[in-house]
Amino acid sequence: MDKAAVLKEIIENRRSIFPKDYSDEKIDDDVLTEILRSAAFAPNHKRTKPWRLKVFKGEDKLQLGAEMAEIYKRTTAAPLFLEKKYLSISEKAVKADTIITISVNFSGLVPEWEEIAATAMAVQNMYLTASAHGIGCYWSTPGLIKHLDAFLGLPENQRCYGLFFLGKCANQ
Repeated sequence: MDKAAVLKEIIENRRSIFPKDYSDEKIDDDVLTEILRSAAFAPNHKRTKPWRLKVFKGEDKLQLGAEMAEIYKRTTAAPLFLEKKYLSISEKAVKADTIITISVNFSGLVPEWEEIAATAMAVQNMYLTASAHGIGCYWSTPGLIKHLDAFLGLPENQRCYGLFFLGKCANQ
């Protein structure tokens, strides 16, 4: 198969695969490194490389899940609070092998939308690389990410734009 055909197949077969469909099998470190490195090849104006990716595995991943659940609890009015949703936030963290927070560093050198677009392209590169390796993944953008900045230690010019969940697919 030529390169164009391989690329076409990867693009057409890329899907969001959610933590409920992940197995307990670990992602090889070299595959995770390749997924992360693929982000660096995203086009970005003035070479600002605005994406900021922080990897959470093991205990750190569980702490992130617990923090997200507590943010949900703190920011949801009592009549709207759902215990099931609260528990599912932590469960997603448990099921995922790795969670990568996706933040944008606004340099001030280009319009903000360009740095958001470049970050989205970096995430698409990670999506495609993960898919090529048979790794399930999806970019989650829950409203409570706007409350993660302090937990992530983000400076004023950065904002969290989502969580990238990864795991080996249970049915492969």
